[in-house]
Amino acid sequence: MSSILITRALPSAAATSRTIAAAGVVGTTYILSTYNGVAGAQRGYATAKKAPKSLPGAMTFADALSVLKAKEVSKPNHLVEVHIQTNTKAEKHSQPIRTSVLLQKAIKQDSVILVFAEGKLAEEARASGAQIVGGPELVKEVEEGKHKFDKCISTPGMYPSVTKLARILGPRGLMPTTKKGTVTEDISGVIMAQTAAFDIRGDKNGVVHTIIGKVTWDQKDIEGNYQIIMEQMKVLAAERFVKKDWIKNVYISSTQGPGIPLISNP
Repeated sequence: MSSILITRALPSAAATSRTIAAAGVVGTTYILSTYNGVAGAQRGYATAKKAPKSLPGAMTFADALSVLKAKEVSKPNHLVEVHIQTNTKAEKHSQPIRTSVLLQKAIKQDSVILVFAEGKLAEEARASGAQIVGGPELVKEVEEGKHKFDKCISTPGMYPSVTKLARILGPRGLMPTTKKGTVTEDISGVIMAQTAAFDIRGDKNGVVHTIIGKVTWDQKDIEGNYQIIMEQMKVLAAERFVKKDWIKNVYISSTQGPGIPLISNP
């Protein structure tokens, strides 16, 4: 068996170019196995490095953003989005993806905050901007599915009553806990933090779809928001005890632009 070293596809090597193109890696240095002069299966890279996982057509973040900005040049209010595909099979027990971050450049997000509180703390919650506030009666209403909300906080005094809602709020990532800081007497402080935080959620298939800016924003602000979100995804992976391969693919898109895969994923 002999080997042929192919560096880049040249016009005079059309057949070889097609062989490499079939693997989605035109222009990459490869060694192809050859039997009786016929190119066969891919043997490996010319170096010992492992082949990257990038999808065909993948770009760097900067290049992909430039394409989207050009596509949306006459649409200043159009949005830039990132879509993160996670590998639910890498988890022993798959859970809904739900977390919050403080972005480099804030994105306005309308959220309904529900607070379980009584007395002065309930008054404080309303004054701080919570839309739904109540005591034991609110626990019953939530149990009956009468309210839709995005964030949930509880005072320590109400928490024993709230625990009966764990089977309802837990799967939705809304159950207040001391670990998350959402069981507290500092109601106004937590509401302020929750209002400033940007929510990130995954769908039932473990794919996160989230806005990272507007097409007219500076690249550093859009990329800064993207990096913050990706770092938080790493934190989530650690919390779920996923050592590697949790994030499969990442795409960036805009309101009318194409979905572009990014070259390197964490």
